[in-house]
Amino acid sequence: MYATAGWENFFVAEVGASAALLGLLFVAVSISLAKVLAYPHLPGRAAEALVELFGVLLVATCGLVPGQAPPTFGFEIIAIGALTWITPLALQLRGPRQPDARPWWMINRVIMTQLSSLPMLVAGISLVAERGGGLYWLVPGVAFSFATAIFGGWVLLVEIHR
Repeated sequence: MYATAGWENFFVAEVGASAALLGLLFVAVSISLAKVLAYPHLPGRAAEALVELFGVLLVATCGLVPGQAPPTFGFEIIAIGALTWITPLALQLRGPRQPDARPWWMINRVIMTQLSSLPMLVAGISLVAERGGGLYWLVPGVAFSFATAIFGGWVLLVEIHR
């Protein structure tokens, strides 16, 4: 629970999945860049999706470092979790609003990014403290990160063409 032994397959799978999705999303945004830039709220949406996937990629990569002490890995997770928490939140608070969006849509975006990053922060803190669930907190964080990125990708690839 507080050591990475036994988590290697999880980290390998998450590195592969997040890298593949990150690459696909980056290409998709590049292909639709003119459309994304035509809507003031979409560049922030694209950045949120990219940041969430990049956070998973970094955490999983750090988890594969051999011989790393659990507190060290915990501090790495805390740093990455903080970045994946602060960046989307800043984008959401400072970014332009979609003019015809319903309030629940923005609330959904905020909740999804919070559910992506906060479990990672808890995992890091728990790993350092060696209590409270440890690495098991990464599982919902990774799942919500993928969901957030997939929903964001859907908007960027499909909804902007409607």
